[in-house]
Amino acid sequence: MTGGASGVPTIYPTILYDDAKAAIRTLTQGLGFTEEAVYEGEDGSVLHAELSLGNGRVMLGSRGREGLFARAGPAGVYVVVDEVDEHCARAREFGVEILMEPTDQDYGSRDYMARDGEGNVWSFGTYAPGSG
Repeated sequence: MTGGASGVPTIYPTILYDDAKAAIRTLTQGLGFTEEAVYEGEDGSVLHAELSLGNGRVMLGSRGREGLFARAGPAGVYVVVDEVDEHCARAREFGVEILMEPTDQDYGSRDYMARDGEGNVWSFGTYAPGSG
């Protein structure tokens, strides 16, 4: 498992907003988060943003975009793991619903997505926000 002892978190809440830019302003100006990264699409939507507070981070983006997570739910959890394929195999063996098979992403991570028995979306991958 990545993180933990090194002080880098391994679990990140992920949230979609109707107005992600307004959410970023509220979280930074009103609630004291620090904007670490914001990536916008050509249409001005927030594709991905990372905000920090203390040693924690939250990842967020604009609702209504294409992609599996955008259709799966308004909130989820991203967890950093080293062995994505093995982690996915374990989840599948247990009967967890796999929404996206382990996939190499163009930003260098290897990720997969699952849904728990209550419908919550969990993403597991090698990308560790803020680790360097």
